Amino acid sequence: MSDDATRICLIGATGLIGGKVMAECIGREDVRLSAIARREAQLPKGIRMELFVAEPDKWGEVLEAMRPKAVICALGTTWKKAGEDEAAFRAVDQDLVLQTARAAKEHGVDRFVVVSSAGADPMSKTFYLRVKGETERELTKIRFDRLDILRPGLLRGKRENDRRTAERLGIAAAPLANMLMHGKYRQYRAIKAETVAQAALALAKSAARGRFVHDNDGIIRASKRLPLLVEE
Repeated sequence: MSDDATRICLIGATGLIGGKVMAECIGREDVRLSAIARREAQLPKGIRMELFVAEPDKWGEVLEAMRPKAVICALGTTWKKAGEDEAAFRAVDQDLVLQTARAAKEHGVDRFVVVSSAGADPMSKTFYLRVKGETERELTKIRFDRLDILRPGLLRGKRENDRRTAERLGIAAAPLANMLMHGKYRQYRAIKAETVAQAALALAKSAARGRFVHDNDGIIRASKRLPLLVEE
């Protein structure tokens, strides 16, 4: 592990993106990865990292002990997992994300990378997209030195749990659908979870200050910067 490796804390290690972030860190010398989760997660073979299991109200204490330079927040649930309950969905995708971000800011984290969604808009008529947009708006108010908001389209990748039928069909049709999505619809194209994870890591290492929003095309561009960051 390099002495100047970037300390990164992953929140949401048990999800699709979180798992891919961990996998991308195997063998890397430029990243020192740790993670916080509410339950134990299966760590990829060969990974060198620490996983802290704690209730969310203790995450601030863990962050204080870790002192990471950056946080990658891949928290999120689905409408189905939330029992199709608006309050339950908002508790994870908004309240927990903001609670984590505020704790990170309080304990000196400079950079915050969050996985949101294509179409996120606080004025959206769609509840899911409205919550994502509201969360982005509140994250901006926390004023990190650098905030990166990733807005991927449909995520392609193997999940531990079974997908909803509509989601499986969407992924199966993705290659054809992607060819038909142009202009403002490009942002909704399917994208590999590995690509999003690579982009999150690359952006977590970026020192430039500001607020940056990345759609699918921006995520792909950012992901291509990661191999250049590997120290031989």
